[in-house]
Amino acid sequence: MAILRVDEVRNMSLEERLDELDTLNAELIRERAIASAGGAPENPGRIGEIRRTIARIKTIQKEIGE
Repeated sequence: MAILRVDEVRNMSLEERLDELDTLNAELIRERAIASAGGAPENPGRIGEIRRTIARIKTIQKEIGE
């Protein structure tokens, strides 16, 4: 899953943003489960990237008023 930039998120439709948000939330849960089980994550910074992208999508939704 690619990390989205602000202009990419703004160009998405509402449905696309909601789908992306669901996908990112599922991926965040999976990454946290791996970390909590004591496993070594493939990319240690991935959790932070996912969290920032989720926040970015939610912020843009709030700005647009959706």
